Amino acid sequence: MKSIMKISFLVAAVLTMQACSKKIDDAYANPNNFVRVPVETLLPNIIASMAGNYAGHGPMNDIRYVGAYVQNFSFYLPQSNFDQMGHRNADIAQSVWRMHYYDIGQNNEKMIEWGTEEKIWDYVGVGQAISAWSWLTLTDYHGEVILDEAFRTEQITFKYDTQDRVYAHVKDLCFKAIANLNKTGDNVSPARLALGDAYFYNGDVNKWKKFAYGVLARYYNHQSNKATYKPDSVIYYANLAMTNNADNGTVKFEAGAQSATNNFFGPFRNNLNGTGVTSPTAIRQSTYIANLENGTNNEFLGVADPRAWYLLRGNTNGTIKGVDPNKGQTVILAADRPENFWGTTQALGSNNTGNNANCRYLFRDNAEFPVLTAAEMKFMVAEAAFRKGDKPTAYQAYKDAISLNFDMLTSKYSFGIPVGKEITAANKAAYLGNINVVPATPAGLTMSKIMLQKYIAMFGHGVLETWGDMRRFHYTDSYAGAPVYTDFIAPSGGDLFPENEGKLVYRMRPRFNSEYVWNINELTRIGATANDYHTKEMWFSLP
Repeated sequence: MKSIMKISFLVAAVLTMQACSKKIDDAYANPNNFVRVPVETLLPNIIASMAGNYAGHGPMNDIRYVGAYVQNFSFYLPQSNFDQMGHRNADIAQSVWRMHYYDIGQNNEKMIEWGTEEKIWDYVGVGQAISAWSWLTLTDYHGEVILDEAFRTEQITFKYDTQDRVYAHVKDLCFKAIANLNKTGDNVSPARLALGDAYFYNGDVNKWKKFAYGVLARYYNHQSNKATYKPDSVIYYANLAMTNNADNGTVKFEAGAQSATNNFFGPFRNNLNGTGVTSPTAIRQSTYIANLENGTNNEFLGVADPRAWYLLRGNTNGTIKGVDPNKGQTVILAADRPENFWGTTQALGSNNTGNNANCRYLFRDNAEFPVLTAAEMKFMVAEAAFRKGDKPTAYQAYKDAISLNFDMLTSKYSFGIPVGKEITAANKAAYLGNINVVPATPAGLTMSKIMLQKYIAMFGHGVLETWGDMRRFHYTDSYAGAPVYTDFIAPSGGDLFPENEGKLVYRMRPRFNSEYVWNINELTRIGATANDYHTKEMWFSLP
C-alpha cells in the first residue's frame, strides 16, 4: 500500500512539475530552442548576409581587406597589414566565416529542413543553392574548414575537413538545388517565394537555377591548375547560368532610416572611414586599378577606359590616379590624390564621409551588390575556351563579357557621373574597337587580356573571386611567356608582412573569436597556429 501511495505521489508530483514547466515555458520561452517560423521569414536575412547584413557581416566586410591583397584598394595610411599581404590576430577580415556558420548557417539549415518537411521545394532549392555558394566562398577564403561537424549544436569543438571534400559537397548541393528548383506542385509557389526573395530574384525560380549553374561554373573554373581540369564543363555550366544582365544575382537595398537597409559601402553605414594602421578601413583606389583604367598599364597602353568614371574617383587635377600599397596618400601630390569613394576631396588629406549625392557605383546607400553576373560567366567561358585552344569561342566570349560589363554600369550605376564622362554607344564601340583591347582577330587574344578585363569588371564586388583568380596564377605567373597580371608588383622586402617569411598570402586564417579561442587543438593539428599559415597554398590552386 505504501508503495502504491509512493507511486501515486510521484506521478502527481511529475504531473504538477510538468504543468508548472509548461506554464514557465509559455511565459519564458527558451532562447536556445528553435521556434518554428514560416520559411519565407528566414530568407531575407540569409540574402542580406550574402553582401553585408544588419550586423555588418558578409563578403563586403572582408572585401575591404582582401581588396588590398589584389590591389583593388590601398589604404589611406601607410604600412597596413593588408597592404603588406599580412593578417591580424583578431576578429578582422573574418566575416566570411561568420556569414557562413552563423548568419546564413542554422537559418538556412532550418529553411531547407522545414521546407523539405512542408514540401516547399522552391525554398529548399534556393537554400541549397545559397549553401553551395557559401561553402565555395568559405573554403576558397580559408582552405580547410569545418564540414562534417558543422551545425552540431551539442559540440563546442569541431573537426576540420580538407578543401577537396568541401568542393565535392558544393557540387552535390548544386545538383540537389537544381533538382528541387525544377519541382512543381505540392507547396511550390512563385508568390510565396517572392515574399522571402524580394531583395534578390523576386521569386524567379529560373534565375535561381541560373545562380546554381553559375556556382557550378566557378567550381570547375577554380580547378584550372589540376590535371583533372575540365574546360568543357566550365563552358557548359557558364552557358546555362547568367547570359544577360537581367539574370545577374544582386543583393538589393531599400536605403531606409535603419542601418541594415543600406548598402554596407554607402555613407550612411560609414564603413570606409577608419584610420587605424593595423586594421584601417579608410580605403582608396589603388594605383593598379587606376592605371588599368587611365591607359598607363602596359597591357592597354594609351587606352582610356570609359568605365573609369563609373568605377573610380577623380582628383582636383581632373585625372584618375591611385594610391600605391604601403605608401599611403600623403606621399602623393595633393592635386593628384583621388577622392575617397564618397566623393570627398583628399587634397588636404581629409577623410570625411561626404553624402549620398556625391557617391556612385557600389558606394551609394541604395546600390545593388552583385554576387554573380553574366559578365563573369562570359569571362570564364573565355578563359576555358582559351585554355582548350578554341580561340574563336574565347574571342567572342571576351568581347561579350566586356560589353555586358559596360551595359551593367550604364543600366544600374549611372548616378553621379561627371558631365562629359558618361558611357555612350560611341565611346563603348571605340573602346571595343581598339586593337590594344580587342585584337583584330582571335589569334591576338591573350590570357592577360582576358584576366585583366575580368579584373576590371569584378572591381569592388568580385574581389574574393579575383583573389581566387590571382592565386590560381600565383599573382605573378606567366602564361605563354607573358605575365598574366601585367604590371602587378607584389609586396616584397620591407613592404611584405614579416610573418610571411618572404611568401605571398594564400588564405585567411580561421575566425579568431571562435577558433583560436575555443578550437585551438584542432587548429594545431592542421597547422593553423604557425606564424606563416596564411601563406600555405590552397588545394584549388595546386596542381
